[in-house]
Order: sequence, then structure tokens, then C-alpha cells
Amino acid sequence: MERVSDGPETFTPGRPDWVSTATQPADPARVNDYDSFAEAYSAETENNILNAYLARHAITALAGDVAGRRILDAGCGSGPLSATLRDRGAVVTGIDASAGMLAIARRRLGDDADLHVADLSDRLPFADGAFDDVVASLVLHYLEDWGPTLAEMRRVLGPGGRLIASVQHPLVDYLIQDPRPSYFATTSYTDEWTFNGQSFPMTFWRRPLHAMTDAFTTAGFRLAVISEPQPDPAARELFPDEFPDFANKLSFLCFVVEVPSSAAGSDASRPGPLHPGNAQAPLRPNHTHKRL
Repeated sequence: MERVSDGPETFTPGRPDWVSTATQPADPARVNDYDSFAEAYSAETENNILNAYLARHAITALAGDVAGRRILDAGCGSGPLSATLRDRGAVVTGIDASAGMLAIARRRLGDDADLHVADLSDRLPFADGAFDDVVASLVLHYLEDWGPTLAEMRRVLGPGGRLIASVQHPLVDYLIQDPRPSYFATTSYTDEWTFNGQSFPMTFWRRPLHAMTDAFTTAGFRLAVISEPQPDPAARELFPDEFPDFANKLSFLCFVVEVPSSAAGSDASRPGPLHPGNAQAPLRPNHTHKRL
């Protein structure tokens, strides 16, 4: 879908030069094929402002002290977030649908790294309660239906466990679509990522905020944090030209959702869907949380 330019400037995110609007319908056989550009993507996103100093920074900041915690990195890609969490003392397992990305992750993390090819649309190959945390950095927006995936993430988390997730901001993705759909609909759009002169179609699913929070609570999670992150302040000196753009415009939306510590499977422990006026929604301010 083509992008429109009549939205408020504050909602137009900075975009890397390898991302552009798709100009033709995507071939379903080529959509989201990370294996076809794994090496180039890994190199491009290793230390850039968007991925390294916004997305990964946001997840690690929200995760806090992870020493000794068993963490599933869902959609781990080439493993930079897994490496950061492991360096901070976590016991990390990584899964990704792309064998090519996992091959890079294994070179990074070592032959003994706990890495698995797994599709988040399928049942996860882990026991109930196997993890203390699941991190999902810029992953869920590839899925049309969050329900089965969140149910599996809920299953592999123990009582008190956390899912820490980031997605593209739904308001930004709404404003860039042309024709612009209903904000309240779940819709897809396609971009083109270009590496080494070759373009690759990437399709994403946008849904309204209330659909996201409803999906979390339906899966049995309790909403703890919603954050609209900003770059790591360290990026100001490293990327002086890009920093103001990413610091002042919407980009991603982050969540921390929790499995209730007691009566983990009880419906009584689950909050209702988050809608305006729902006083039981357990939100905390995001002032201390700055952001794949």
C-alpha cells in the first residue's frame, strides 16, 4: 500500500534508507523471507539507531535485572538481544522461524547456545512454566492472529512470569496506509526492504491498541506497563543527525504483561479487557521507560 503524507509530522517516523513503500503486490512466496537476506539484515541492524539504540534498548530497559532468570527470546533473529541478556546474567533460549538468522546467532553466541527453529504460529517446543520471561522484540506485528501465540507464551511462563514485547506503533501504521482503513480494523500493509540492490517484500499486521490489550488479557496476562520508547541517550552523540528525528516522533509501542503470581490459571485473577474507563487496568506511567 502506498504511504500518505498528510498525517501530523510528529507521527511520521524516521525510516532507514533500506525501507521503502512497496510499489507492487507482494509475492506470497517471498514475503518476510529472512533467510534470503539474513547476513545483510544482521549487518545493517547491528549498531544502527533504530534497532540497537531504540528497539533493543527499550526491551533491556524494561527487563531490568535479569540475572539468573530463564528467558525465551521469541524471534531472536541473529541474536543481539540474546547476547545482551546473557551478558547480564540471564539463561537465554532463542527461537526463530529463519534458519539463516539462527546460523548467525549461533556464530555470535557459540555452538552450545540453546537455539531452535520454531514458528510462533505453532506450539512452542517447551514444557509448561519453562521460563521466567519471554521477550518478543518487534515480532508480534508479523502475525495476523495473536491468540494462539500469546496462549503458548502464557503456557511456557511460570507464575509471576513476564512477557516483554514491542511492536510498531499502531497509530503510525494507521496514518501511513493509503487508502486509510478504519482505525479499529486489523489490516496489513507491505513495505520493501532493499539490501545489496535487491528488494524484499515485508508484510505487517496493524491492529488498534485495544485489540492488543484485549489479546493479552484473553491469554491470561495482566497488563503492567505500556511504553512509547525513545532512543538511548547515548545515541545522541553517535547519531547527531538522526537522533532528533527518532527522539521526537512515535516509532514503537512496548508492553510488559505478567502472569498472576497466585491462582495462575484462575479466571478470577485476570483483569478485564482494557478500554477507556476500565478502572481495573493496572497501568504504570512510562516516564522511566525509553525504547528493536
